[in-house]
Order: sequence, then C-alpha cells, then structure tokens
Amino acid sequence: MSDIVNGLGRTTAYGGLGLVLLILGIFLVDVLLPGKLGRQIWEERNRNATVVLSSALLGIGGIVFTSIWTTYDNFGKGLLSTAIFGLLGLVMMAVAFLVLDLITPGRLGATLVEEEPHPAVWVTASCNLAVSAVMCASIA
Repeated sequence: MSDIVNGLGRTTAYGGLGLVLLILGIFLVDVLLPGKLGRQIWEERNRNATVVLSSALLGIGGIVFTSIWTTYDNFGKGLLSTAIFGLLGLVMMAVAFLVLDLITPGRLGATLVEEEPHPAVWVTASCNLAVSAVMCASIA
C-alpha cells in the first residue's frame, strides 16, 4: 500500500510540475504573438495561432515526458531536473522563434495571427517540434 501512496505522491508532483510548464508555455506564446492569444483562438478561431500554441504544448509535453521517463532514482533530483529541462525547453523555443523572426521578412508574430492560413505557421510549428526533439534526445 505504501508503494501506491508513494506513486500517487510522485505522480501528483510530476503532474503538477508538467501543468506549470505547460501554462508557462501558453504565456510564452501569448507574449511572442501580438494580441490576446485566448481571444484569437477561442473567439476568433484563428487557426494559425492554434497551430503555433499546439506545437509549443506538444513540444513542452515531450520534453517533460522524456525528462520524467529518464529521471534519476532520487525523486527530488528527478523533479528538479524535469523543471530545469522544461524551462530550458521554453527558453530554447523562444530563442528559435526570435531567430526565425529575424530571418523572415516582416514581423513573424503578426503573420502568425493573420486570419488567412499562412505557410509560416507550419515552419514555426515545425521549429517548435524540432527544438523539442533535440531537447528530448539530449535528455535521453
């Protein structure tokens, strides 16, 4: 029975940390894109913003998953490493977005919230997932 209670505690801690990192990812995308992200997705049904946010969430989820999967035997050390890798993933995705913005014409963020579908959204989403894959591979 103590194994179950211990497992529930660890699951709650890792799950809570994962949720915090996902919420930070939402805030990060909201900062990088002009306008209010929630309004663009849920009220205006902006597909471009939805794809960018979805790719960021999948990327962060992948990083958190990999970090937990390969975690240290020491619970505290594993939780700390998951937090650090998750935050680093957010930073790396933001840096990749800013670099992509520098090498593309115009303002990438403004392009990504246009009403009409834009191919740049797929490049940005792919960049988020690629950064995540690199992070996952380096963790594992």
